[in-house]
Amino acid sequence: MDLATLLGFVGAIGVMVGAIVLGGDIGVFINVPSIAVVLGGTTFVVLFRTTLSQFLASFKIAMGAFFAKPIPPQSLIEEAVALANVARREGLLALEGKEISHPFLETGIGLCIDGHPPEVVQKVLSKDINLAIQRQEAGYSVFKATGEVAPAMGMIGTLIGLVQMLANMDDPKSIGPAMAVALLTTLYGAFLANGIAIPIAEKLKLRANEEKLNKSLILESISGIQEGLNPRVLEQLLMTYLPENQRQGAGKD
Repeated sequence: MDLATLLGFVGAIGVMVGAIVLGGDIGVFINVPSIAVVLGGTTFVVLFRTTLSQFLASFKIAMGAFFAKPIPPQSLIEEAVALANVARREGLLALEGKEISHPFLETGIGLCIDGHPPEVVQKVLSKDINLAIQRQEAGYSVFKATGEVAPAMGMIGTLIGLVQMLANMDDPKSIGPAMAVALLTTLYGAFLANGIAIPIAEKLKLRANEEKLNKSLILESISGIQEGLNPRVLEQLLMTYLPENQRQGAGKD
């Protein structure tokens, strides 16, 4: 579980609910037609903009925002250098059966052990990276679209409520409650977009960038191991994937 995502998600909902409870009757903020307009309208408009398979897959991809635990690049560098040391001393076949932490690294080492030429290994792994990015972008696009559509549906719901209110102006006492109900759809749309959809979309984008960085680092590692590159040289090469402030202490044991 990603602690930052959990704290942010629970905190955002908690702050809003807390403000409602402290301000008075929570029942005033619950209106079924408004919820139907925002949730139903947003769902169908987003479906209109995407495919059904992308829409359904996005919920599984969104779990990555809460549960994904990317492996730190530093540990991948250490592991790659250790594998390079073994391969340089004993040959690529000595890597067979070695415990490898990252599935992508394991796949690459397996291709090397099987004797595939470097260009084939690079092609297979590069294809894997590109397809993974496409899957992440599909999930990101659904939640980004939700963040764009939800406020608009909230405004549409508000306009519907205002039209209904103005059509029944005979009773002045009903104007206040009717206005409150009309504004609820704007509230629902704004929170769905800014409290849920957009944060999830941005976290998925962050996760995609982390995965791309790790897989690019692994691709470089596989290339160096297969070429028989000196482990120290390989380590220095992989250090370029780290931010400048993380390079000084990394690799010094």
